[in-house]
Amino acid sequence: MQFEAFATNVEVNGETVWSIVDGMGAFRQTALNILAEHGIVDPRPGQWYSQQSWLEAFRTISDRVGGNTLYAIGRKIPENAQFPPQITDIRAALRSIDVAYHMNHRRGGEVLFDPATGRMLEGIGHYRYEEADERRLRVIGVNPYPCEFDRGIVTAVAGRFRPAGVPFLDVVHRDDQPCRRRKGESCTYEVAW
Repeated sequence: MQFEAFATNVEVNGETVWSIVDGMGAFRQTALNILAEHGIVDPRPGQWYSQQSWLEAFRTISDRVGGNTLYAIGRKIPENAQFPPQITDIRAALRSIDVAYHMNHRRGGEVLFDPATGRMLEGIGHYRYEEADERRLRVIGVNPYPCEFDRGIVTAVAGRFRPAGVPFLDVVHRDDQPCRRRKGESCTYEVAW
């Protein structure tokens, strides 16, 4: 279910939190006000903030502004959050979303992915990658974030590493699959070209 952290002691880094401000563009002050309403005042890189507070900010944005803004915020995640540096193609990029997700969250003060050791800790869910066929790939998000936010992340990551000669990609939320908005455990995003 979206907007509900899987555990109480999960935090998200300031770089990632900043994507709300970045994603709301000209409405920067509105973004900062919404974050402040939920206890996140003046977010800064290198600092850590309650994931539940951040999720509450997403809920407020969803209620007041709508899904298009959540999508725009998700598209800013790859520009703000940490991602593994060795990505070379769309498949590796989509697989990396789960690693990046864990790199930008911590639980009980411990970051959930250590790039030096490859060790990943549990507690926040996952982004699973699947291949449907040569030109259709899927990402299944099992996490507490809103659907449109995740679609924005998948769209930005896939677009950045789209195959050579492919002018555009189609990224859709598969409404025929379970959905967190409908109290499902996951949402499925399909990338096609």
